[in-house]
Amino acid sequence: MRWYEKSKKEVLEQLEGNMVMGLSSEQIKQKQRQFGKNEFSRAKKPSLIRTILHHLKDVSTIVLIIAAVLSFSLALKHGEGFIEPLVISIIIVMNLTLAITQEGKAEKALESLANLNSPSCLVIRDGIRQEIDTKELVPGDMILVKAGSLIPADARILESNNLMVDESSLTGESEPLEKNALVLAPGKIPVAEQSNMIFSGCLVTAGNAVAVVTETGMNTEMGKIAGFLESTIKGKTSLQQRLDRVGKNISTVAVISAAILFLIGMRQGSDFWSMIMLAVTLAVAAVPETLSLIVTLSLSHGVKNMVNKNALIRKLPAVETLGNTSVICSDKTGTLTQNRMSIKRLCLSGGKPVKDTDEFSEAQTTFLKMLACASNAVGQEDEERNIQYIGDATETAIMRLFSEKGLDKDVVEGEYPRVAEIPFSSERKMMTVIIRDPKGGYIVLTKGAIDRIPFCQEDEEEIENIRKLHDAFAEDALRVIALGIKHIDVLPGAEELESVERELTFIGIVGLIDPPRPEAAVAIQRAKKAGIRTIMITGDHAATAGAIARELDILSDGQKVVTGVELEEMTDEELLASIEDYSVYARVPPSDKIRIVEAWQKKGEVVAMTGDGVNDAPALKAADVGVAMGQAGTEVAKSASDMILTDDNFATIVEAVHEGRKVYSNVRKVIYFLLVCNLSEIVVMLFAQIVGWGVLVTPVMLLLINVLGDGIPGLQLAKEDSAAKIMESKPVKRSESLFGGGLLNVIIQQTIICSLVVLAAFYVGAYIPVGIGNPSPELGQTMAFLVLGWTSILHIFTVRSRESMFKRSLFDNPLLVVSAVSMLLAMVVLCTVPAIGVHFGLTVIEPSHWLAAIGLSSMPTIAAEVRKLYDNRMNYKEYIEIEFSAR
Repeated sequence: MRWYEKSKKEVLEQLEGNMVMGLSSEQIKQKQRQFGKNEFSRAKKPSLIRTILHHLKDVSTIVLIIAAVLSFSLALKHGEGFIEPLVISIIIVMNLTLAITQEGKAEKALESLANLNSPSCLVIRDGIRQEIDTKELVPGDMILVKAGSLIPADARILESNNLMVDESSLTGESEPLEKNALVLAPGKIPVAEQSNMIFSGCLVTAGNAVAVVTETGMNTEMGKIAGFLESTIKGKTSLQQRLDRVGKNISTVAVISAAILFLIGMRQGSDFWSMIMLAVTLAVAAVPETLSLIVTLSLSHGVKNMVNKNALIRKLPAVETLGNTSVICSDKTGTLTQNRMSIKRLCLSGGKPVKDTDEFSEAQTTFLKMLACASNAVGQEDEERNIQYIGDATETAIMRLFSEKGLDKDVVEGEYPRVAEIPFSSERKMMTVIIRDPKGGYIVLTKGAIDRIPFCQEDEEEIENIRKLHDAFAEDALRVIALGIKHIDVLPGAEELESVERELTFIGIVGLIDPPRPEAAVAIQRAKKAGIRTIMITGDHAATAGAIARELDILSDGQKVVTGVELEEMTDEELLASIEDYSVYARVPPSDKIRIVEAWQKKGEVVAMTGDGVNDAPALKAADVGVAMGQAGTEVAKSASDMILTDDNFATIVEAVHEGRKVYSNVRKVIYFLLVCNLSEIVVMLFAQIVGWGVLVTPVMLLLINVLGDGIPGLQLAKEDSAAKIMESKPVKRSESLFGGGLLNVIIQQTIICSLVVLAAFYVGAYIPVGIGNPSPELGQTMAFLVLGWTSILHIFTVRSRESMFKRSLFDNPLLVVSAVSMLLAMVVLCTVPAIGVHFGLTVIEPSHWLAAIGLSSMPTIAAEVRKLYDNRMNYKEYIEIEFSAR
């Protein structure tokens, strides 16, 4: 219902309201049955059991659970071998605990929305003014609001007096809006332009009003946002989707491999339960169970780094998603701009415009003094002894420039004491002060909109010059404030005070704007270099938004500004077809913010959306990464976001993107590292069964290798640093595989080489006499165990970079070096101390076997280094940067 189009009489008739008596008790009961309580509906939170079950749906986790059950059953049956089921169970519990504690936070957005409602409000009911619980309001209720009131429901203003309302949390407007009961606006218009309406959750900053409630609960503008928020489902991040695919594929390979191993063993006459145990162990060994853990640690490490860069991550997957971001939809006020109105230009009558940074003439300084006299903003020192100005945004801008020019307001007010004031009102759009003239009499100063001040200029040419001056400022999106002046000899009485606001002389204007952050332009250029497009979405006017966008190089040649009204006329198909043409969206309602985000997502882009108001919350939730402002942001926006900027600075987002790319690079390293290790285990186990060698390594040996060779060193990959040119690569597309950029090729190469050297090690120990020792299956298993473990550990140095491992400093990640060396030595101890090794089926080997093991274990590393040298010299695009795909 377009209540803003209707007259007061029509509104009261339709809502059965009465300005004098309000609603009767009977009407209230009937309407409460019809409309319900004035509150937002809330979604039920999932129970802990449901949360746990949700995280247990992962395919690799299911494989581990089945393996744990079978392993425990076999251990109970044979009365031994409880190491394997215990290790599997510990891994499952660790992964589950991390998932729930780090990612299982309940959504708080709707609760925050509910908290925006005032707990009580003043109404007229049964002819009596009374204070009631906000939840009891119904359409037709008469509410009374004044400065400081939090509006309890959407309402049509019936009577108002200098009413100003801060709707920034709802509309994105940076300044309080003037409200007027008399203004009627036909046709469909944005919420920000409905001057005769007030809205739930917004704050009255000045004046007072009587209004009739038109909508309550979920039907209010704020309630509609709550509905968007509740219905918006947060999809899985790109990383989660890719890891799901990797997990499913590897688990499938693991299960098939285990089945083949079991069938071959049974055909060769092996013991049924022994083969079951071996098949289960192979399945467990093939699934990279530490992948989820290492990825989570990589994300956690990224979170810690981002905190130091003023970015607080609420949801772990957002770290990686930021790295793949290709479009940043940013709010203007406070993020790209300083959220501080400033005078940028000044011009006296008949003179030329000057910048705020120019040296002022005596006349210009006098003009600034007069502006200060006509302002009520005051300066206060904060704890760090910096001056903070309190008051209207325009007047604080005047006082800031006044102070920057070395002027003192106390001195000026001592020279020109104020004797009277006619305050600003929304109808007049100007204010007047009268100051004492040191030369005798009084000076009248009127400050306000240039078309509202009654100037006395009669010269048509002069009037035209003033108009052109105003238009020139306005074309640059400057907000124009004019100053008129005249001298009077006698001060009129209070009742006749407004009579002085006539035949004023125009003396000059100032142009104000909320200037861009200096670092924002640099960050936007850095983002552009990284293949990331910046889009401005704001509640401000198109001209203002366009001017700021051009200054920041967001709006370049061929790109357009579109308003919310124009956007609303477009179908989803039309928006999708033209989305790449628009870089600035002005006066955009919440529903269209979501449309913009979703249109970019349908184009295959990964979208980050910034915001601070309640109106931004649904789009923050719908975006791949929702970024809320920590200083200016509402609790609603913060609760719906994935990341909070503690400094409200766009440049911080770009820094976070850098950190996210580093995390994505490390995730790829982890996958490269673990897959080569695990696939090698599958290949050697299957090959040994097929050729009749029997069990190459026992189940316990496989688990030891997974823990010592893969797990412990692999954890340190989470702390790897990134390539120097990582921010010069294009973002990774949604559809691109984790194995892009040639990663799959090198995984296959290293898997083959690692498998060959392990098979060679078994053959040497089992079939070739070396030194004084006799070959045996036990010796072959020990050799295979040692080489399989060592190649896994040494492989971690290969995956660190696509450049030579000798070009990376060991001190970049000292814990990785320490853990790798420690695990190499641990495996040596297992094969040299009989009292320990015997429990794992290991035997002591001869010095000649040690030399063979060392030689075989180093071959995969040598092969990898040769491949890197060849790739880098040939400059193959496919292999240039495995750390982060440039596609």
